[in-house]
Amino acid sequence: MSLTFEQKLKRYADLSIKVGVNLREGQRLLLSAPIECTNITRQVTISAYQAGASFVDVLWDDDILKRIRFQHAPHDSFELFPSWVIDRTLRAIERGDSLLSIYAPDPDVLQGLDTDLIAIAQRTAQTHNSAIAKHLMSNATSWNAISSPKKNWAAKVFPDTPHDKQVEKLWDTIFTICRVDRDDPVQAWRNHIKKLQSVTKRFTAKQYTTLKYLGPNINMTVGLVPGHIWTGGSVISKANREYLPNIPTEEVFTTPHMDKAEGTLTSSKPLLYSGQIIDDFSMTFENGHVINFSAKKGEETLKNLIETDDGSKRLGEVALVPHSSPISQSGLLFYNTLYDENAASHFALGRAYPFCLDGGPEMSRDELLNVGSNYSLAHVDFMIGSGEMDVDGITADGVTEPIMRAGEWAF
Repeated sequence: MSLTFEQKLKRYADLSIKVGVNLREGQRLLLSAPIECTNITRQVTISAYQAGASFVDVLWDDDILKRIRFQHAPHDSFELFPSWVIDRTLRAIERGDSLLSIYAPDPDVLQGLDTDLIAIAQRTAQTHNSAIAKHLMSNATSWNAISSPKKNWAAKVFPDTPHDKQVEKLWDTIFTICRVDRDDPVQAWRNHIKKLQSVTKRFTAKQYTTLKYLGPNINMTVGLVPGHIWTGGSVISKANREYLPNIPTEEVFTTPHMDKAEGTLTSSKPLLYSGQIIDDFSMTFENGHVINFSAKKGEETLKNLIETDDGSKRLGEVALVPHSSPISQSGLLFYNTLYDENAASHFALGRAYPFCLDGGPEMSRDELLNVGSNYSLAHVDFMIGSGEMDVDGITADGVTEPIMRAGEWAF
């Protein structure tokens, strides 16, 4: 049976509510969305109420207003921040509301603007959002991120498609990648989650001390924190609710040791960070730190990211994604980390997830640092995987085992 766009949109919204945040009856939902994405925002709101939500609160965002600020606001005003947004979100978390974000940035919206001002605004936002990040990275409540097409984003992904067909084509691509076109999308996602969790259980049981990466663009060893937990697919909130932080997701990930990254890498995909594109960039690590870096495009933006604080010079996440993932096989570059990070294995600079460490959510910041779990205001994923990359795991007794060969699972 061929589905209409409206039917697919409803399925997509239902996925975000039933599988993404796993909303329970009587729970509130805090929904953040770009102002251009009214159709999916309204449908998600309907799906939430149909699932029993008591109230849906919407926070609207506008990329164009961000650009206007950088063009016209006083240069000494970029450390100002609307604290009410933080207070509103923290109150929602404290109540146990679910949080859902429709993440659809315009890849070029801040191109050509003052990178120093952008860095100040980014650091200000990270500082104010740190309390929220602490709660979410400790599974304080269920949260989920999905994407929705916008004209400028669709034009970036499909530049050779007629303008009046670009948004439609991006919608079709999202529906396919997110399994909306399956006979039972919810069950398809539950089956997919089980497959990811079978991999995470295997890796967690292995307790590899080190991962070794080798490929045309990478020669790295990364130590792992003792007691690390591999995560993939769904996670469990403190209220014992299973939820899915990202739709789509194809990754399994864990916590690297903040002092044990050695070697060099070159990115395998561009990175969109703070409204700027960083492309063809390289980094060298020594004793866990980035000691050297370069980029053919966006080097100043990369510099600002790395210099956010001491923790942004270190890794906070290692994630493995098979080259055969649906997003990778689409052959598309999305300029959207939610999608591109699920097309390739990746690292993240910055803060580590406490829930990827046994007992981590209950540890203080100092306790996490003492065991090697990184802290930073930043957490930024960047892609290093390809169909030519090999990954080995080294066990505590020094045995080297193949994990990936030519970008695919080797077990």
